Amino acid sequence: MKVCTCLVSSIFVLMFSVYSAGAAFASDGKTEGIINCDIQNQPCVRQVAGGRITFDIRPKPVKAMADLTFEVKAEGVNLSGPPVIDLGMPGMKMGPNQVKLKMTDTGLYQGTGIIVRCPSGRTLWQATVHLPGIGDAEFVFDVVYD
Repeated sequence: MKVCTCLVSSIFVLMFSVYSAGAAFASDGKTEGIINCDIQNQPCVRQVAGGRITFDIRPKPVKAMADLTFEVKAEGVNLSGPPVIDLGMPGMKMGPNQVKLKMTDTGLYQGTGIIVRCPSGRTLWQATVHLPGIGDAEFVFDVVYD
């Protein structure tokens, strides 16, 4: 019984530490240098493998808990399959939240998904675009809560 109590206490302390670290990250206001995508105002572009990837989310403003359309445009690169987007929060371990994209035009891929609302109040999100045969492109941006 004593081992069980220690284990439960240890798990509680670990969970509280992870939550506190996430809350501290959100409340310190230090997002300079982390955000690399102004998704609320324009599509975001990354240079990859001699070409470029354009990432966009609609409608704007990009809000949590809303149906969103994600778009990836590949220019000057040959993908070996459609991209997949992993959504998460920088520095926070989360469950899977993937957006599977389908080609809608040459080099243009779209899919729908939802950015969930974080209980800590953090609005900083990261989209990791997996580009088959090329690598990954990461976009870090802020979302809006109603």
